[in-house]
Amino acid sequence: MPQFQAPLRDHLFCLYALLDFEGHTKLPGFEGLSRDVVEAVLAQSARFCSDVVYPLNRSADEEGVHFDQGRVTTPQGFRQAYARLVEGGWPALTAAPAHGGQGMPHMVNFLFEEMLNGACLSFGLFPGLTRGAYVLLNDHGSDAQKALHGPKLASGEWSGSMCLTEAHCGTDLGLLKTQAVAQPDGSFALTGTKIFISAGEHDLTPNIIYFVLARLPDAPKGSKGISLFLVPKVLVNEDGSLGARNGISCGAVEHKMGIHGCPTCVMNLDGAAGWLVGEPHQGLKAMFAMMNTERIAVGIHGLAIAEASYQNAVAYARQRTQGRAPSGPRDAETPADPIIVHPDVRRMLLTQRALTEGCRLLALWTAQALDVSERHPDAVVRKRADDVVALMTPVVKAFLTDCGSDVANLGIQVLGGHGFIRANGQEQYVRDVRITQIYEGTNGIQSMDLLGRKILHLNLFESFSAPVTAYVESREADDHLAEFIAPLAAAHDLLEDATHVIRDRAAAHPEEMGAAAADYMRLFALTSLAYLWARAAEVAARQGNDDFHSAKLATARFFMQRILPDTASLHAKIIAGRASVMELDEAMF
Repeated sequence: MPQFQAPLRDHLFCLYALLDFEGHTKLPGFEGLSRDVVEAVLAQSARFCSDVVYPLNRSADEEGVHFDQGRVTTPQGFRQAYARLVEGGWPALTAAPAHGGQGMPHMVNFLFEEMLNGACLSFGLFPGLTRGAYVLLNDHGSDAQKALHGPKLASGEWSGSMCLTEAHCGTDLGLLKTQAVAQPDGSFALTGTKIFISAGEHDLTPNIIYFVLARLPDAPKGSKGISLFLVPKVLVNEDGSLGARNGISCGAVEHKMGIHGCPTCVMNLDGAAGWLVGEPHQGLKAMFAMMNTERIAVGIHGLAIAEASYQNAVAYARQRTQGRAPSGPRDAETPADPIIVHPDVRRMLLTQRALTEGCRLLALWTAQALDVSERHPDAVVRKRADDVVALMTPVVKAFLTDCGSDVANLGIQVLGGHGFIRANGQEQYVRDVRITQIYEGTNGIQSMDLLGRKILHLNLFESFSAPVTAYVESREADDHLAEFIAPLAAAHDLLEDATHVIRDRAAAHPEEMGAAAADYMRLFALTSLAYLWARAAEVAARQGNDDFHSAKLATARFFMQRILPDTASLHAKIIAGRASVMELDEAMF
């Protein structure tokens, strides 16, 4: 099985050649972040992920976590690797310098998270959840809460987790029943049971900070009656030292399809001490700070597994010999040619490559907007960037995880029977990545968020459409780019038409939105990739004809000619409307 290697050459192309990272570092707080520093950070990240984390991927999958009377032990090697992660300062890349963080751009951190989760998704979940907890604390915690817990979460010395779901409610959090009762000392006693809690209990850190959704006694029904509480596994004294064990414990761990190295826990709260975060009954709104961070992070998980799967498939296709090339033997002295010569294998590999590299562009373009939304001195520019982030968050989460699953399954097909067995590592990618399409709101929910909230309710379509239209109009007369601009323009026209049609129909027939949402998501995402692939092709053509840039152009052509045409069928399904989806009576299923 090949070693995982971070695609640093492509990372640097995306940053500096395509997305003007040199200009990006002029944002306040990023001054002095030279290319030498960024390249060193990425190179060190790559070494850590390939040398320290990747060797744990297979063994953690085989061993899994251990549960014994509430105690969870991670697989062999995780504690040592996590200690090195913290020692290297990796969890603190984007954290505020006031909390001991490095204040790095999200664009750099996204690439680190891609490497980390491509090396071992089970391991990468721990620091990923902690980063989400830190973002939530930093955005909504009180000054005292941030001072007490912020530096520990930023460094990764303590970890974080979120406790949302309950057995009876799933995504419909308005149904949750966990109760919080005020105590004389200003804390609250929380009682209830949460399920599907990733990294809810483990042995990597001495403390875990849980963010828990619960109801106050006077809470109104539904989602408007949810409050948010900070609940430490071990109580924290005023001086930051650890005190007594809190009343939150792990009652069981789930036996799962994949990500065996990260525990998915049932967490019991038995009068656990918690502290209100933000205002009463406003917890769900505050929780979205962590949820949206995690949604983008989960999208990166999909990208990471796609990259790892593609590398595995290419390595196999180069060394596996079977049959002859249609044009004749490549080497008459050998009994068969490598399967990479066969057109169908090349189709699968190019599909993997085009989706993976396109998803990386989409993630980094979103990360760039996220940095701008937080740091640009002009409030108007910040708001415009924030709209892009809001619009693209469900796209990154849903499309990148769909692609991760698609690419991993294509990897099995490239390996054939050798992909279906454990020995070559490919089937693990399929099992591990499958949860990402469910995490943080299923991809169906993300699709409805994109279409129902971001497009129809908030009218954010122009945040994407305007730069695409401007790009097409500025280059449509360039014959050298016609093979990329014309397909992009056609896809954008289909997307615009679908948007108008759904908007016109949805007011009278609310089912139109739900019936179209999944297809609309994919249509939107493929158009987004077409925009970014056209830009990448333009830059690659301008920079030279070496192997890297030639491969970039060839992959862009494949995307435009063999993947983007799916937009026509997606448009046709959307235009067909709700009728065929809704006409079958429930009793007839």
